[in-house]
Amino acid sequence: MRTRHLLFAAAVGTLALSTALPASAVVSGATPATLTVQGGVLAISVPSVTANLGTYANIVGGGPISGPLGVVQVNDARSAAAGAGWVTSVISTAFTPSGATIAASLVSYAAGSITKIGTATYTANDPTHLEGAIPAVTATGITGDNSATWNPTITVAVPGGMAAGVYTATITHSVA
Repeated sequence: MRTRHLLFAAAVGTLALSTALPASAVVSGATPATLTVQGGVLAISVPSVTANLGTYANIVGGGPISGPLGVVQVNDARSAAAGAGWVTSVISTAFTPSGATIAASLVSYAAGSITKIGTATYTANDPTHLEGAIPAVTATGITGDNSATWNPTITVAVPGGMAAGVYTATITHSVA
């Protein structure tokens, strides 16, 4: 019985205490919270399959053949400070089978339209030869993350007197 009286007294005391406190007695606190967005990387992706530039009907004097290389994309997740930029360069080997060569100096590159994400100014440099690493697309005035995508057209000035055959080259992109 004594236990019952103690429980009753405790319950009444708790009820009295909770109704006796004014609403202004509620205490709250604020906790600041932070998060960090870490800068990512500058990356380039290029087609992984062989680009067929087409078939050239050989003529004695030679002539051009053009075709799309495939989609090239640069993603810049470095969260760069305002004004930072990047340059995509391109280089080609000579087009060769055994015994014949079409020099990289006869290969040109036109970026075409550039699909843009983010804040930057993108410039297609459209090099007229691909011997040595030549700037192909330049991004300047960058603020934050950005991306650029294009599908370049490769033009090869086939010299006159070339032997019939399939000619192969490697076109390499880099970004810095």
